[in-house]
Amino acid sequence: MWHKIAAHISETTGESFSIDNRRSVSGGCINQGYAINSSTRTYFAKINQASQAAMFEAEALGLQQMAETQTIRVPQPICWGTEGNSAYIVLEWLDLRSGGGDKAWEEMGRKLAQMHQFTPPSPPWLRGGEEVDSALLKRHFGWSVNNAIGSTSQINKWTADWAEFWTEHRIGYQLKLARRRGGNFNRGETLLAAIPKLLEGYKPQPSLVHGDLWGGNASVTAAGEPVIFDPAAYWGDREVDIAMTELFGGFSAAFYRGYNEVWLLDSGYEKRKKLYNLYHILNHFNLFGGSYESQANQTIDRILS
Repeated sequence: MWHKIAAHISETTGESFSIDNRRSVSGGCINQGYAINSSTRTYFAKINQASQAAMFEAEALGLQQMAETQTIRVPQPICWGTEGNSAYIVLEWLDLRSGGGDKAWEEMGRKLAQMHQFTPPSPPWLRGGEEVDSALLKRHFGWSVNNAIGSTSQINKWTADWAEFWTEHRIGYQLKLARRRGGNFNRGETLLAAIPKLLEGYKPQPSLVHGDLWGGNASVTAAGEPVIFDPAAYWGDREVDIAMTELFGGFSAAFYRGYNEVWLLDSGYEKRKKLYNLYHILNHFNLFGGSYESQANQTIDRILS
């Protein structure tokens, strides 16, 4: 497999690459991650089962689309494919560091806001070599393909109404999966019926969102440049990204300060963020089970109170 990956890198980059050293690094809780080195260059490779090849392809497309906004830094996808029973994606290696200081996190917030403000040029917009109807992106929510949130399928069917999109393709879909897993959500249907009312009068513009923006998917390079990675990208309400940054410990105050310098959050965000973060809590139940069921039910009760 590694010989095939090295050959694919060489073919894609036009520069001969052979793997002289390989070491295991964090690839998240879903994939195996490796730093692969030649004498002159390092790449980051993620490995999973061959059945997950579409997940890696969608990740590459998301990174390409975010990069083409020319706003926040993301790792460049090099190549992806399958070999035997394994799927792989190879990314640019970035020397990431913990911390980074207020200056870097303020810049993280500013750059993310700029990505959220990005408007595709008039049609056609070439994304990753593929022609995209940019007029569609300006008025609909969704994405050109389904992708994954963790290892759960994420449905991105183009939808003109945001409340409908969130009801059917986010909360409704996760509740369906959760019930199949044996979860008990007595007020789930009540919540689904209430979402259009909860979002009534709120008309966000479609923004390109990272989709899975918790602290483990954002960092700072050794040079102090903010970076985001491991996206579950789609066109949605920008607030879904900001809400998730608050879900698992939160980002630094400097991040929110920087974001609001560029684009203030709309009124009502504090209420909507519970609804947006419920999606991730339900997904964590579907992935890991355990106490996430009670956390989801408590969140549903708070939303409906």
